[in-house]
Amino acid sequence: MVKNEARGEGGVSSDSVFGAPCWVSLSTRDLETAENFYRAVFGWQWRPNSLGDRFRVALADGVPVAGIAAVASMWQMAVAWTPYFSVSSADVAAARCRERGGTTAVGPLALPPGRAALLADRDGATFGVWEGPLVTGFEEWRRAAPTFIRLHTRNAFDSAIFYGEVLEWASARKGCCEVHYDGDEVVLSSDGVVVARIYSGALESAPDPTIRPHWQVHFVVPDVDACVRAARAEGGSVLQREPGAEEALLADPDGARFTVSAKREP
Repeated sequence: MVKNEARGEGGVSSDSVFGAPCWVSLSTRDLETAENFYRAVFGWQWRPNSLGDRFRVALADGVPVAGIAAVASMWQMAVAWTPYFSVSSADVAAARCRERGGTTAVGPLALPPGRAALLADRDGATFGVWEGPLVTGFEEWRRAAPTFIRLHTRNAFDSAIFYGEVLEWASARKGCCEVHYDGDEVVLSSDGVVVARIYSGALESAPDPTIRPHWQVHFVVPDVDACVRAARAEGGSVLQREPGAEEALLADPDGARFTVSAKREP
């Protein structure tokens, strides 16, 4: 169990912001192509990761904001962006996930200075959990590369119960994430800031049969049009963009989907 006094590079432990998204990571097949693409779209720089030459950490103005792992083929994983939630114990969170009908894809395993696991909820949406010192301080991470995440699933309220029990949302513990409802969405807040939403979509009738329940990562950017142009120039594609809209759904050259938005999550 990580104690509150544990400190990492960002000076915050996962036990002090438990249940909240604390990191995003891309699983891909081609590391160099991914680096070039996201450097062009977001202006990110890259540094090596202690885990090996298949891993990189993205920097925004020198602050670590995301990870890339070229392990999709080796580990037979989907090419995708995945949010990670801070937990007190990766082993406990993985056990709770399995007990409630979810699955474990990878781990829990030691990734010094912490432990991590890649899980899937009972509808198949993939998410990660992290136990240990955060790579970047929670608030610093949110300022350096503002992100919010949204779960597209079949039943928002059923999913909220699943994640609430796995990640201790709305529990009696001090500092836990708060949950409230906004129409047909479930809204997750950490210290008064909205950090995630769960949305019930008609996924069974989606025109694209590959669209299944999934966590969508949204990056807040100063210029959506510039990101769209850069994505196209680097071999990515625009999957959805309404004329004049303040956001766009993009895919990188390997097919990983993400959203760029000109506005912060309310």
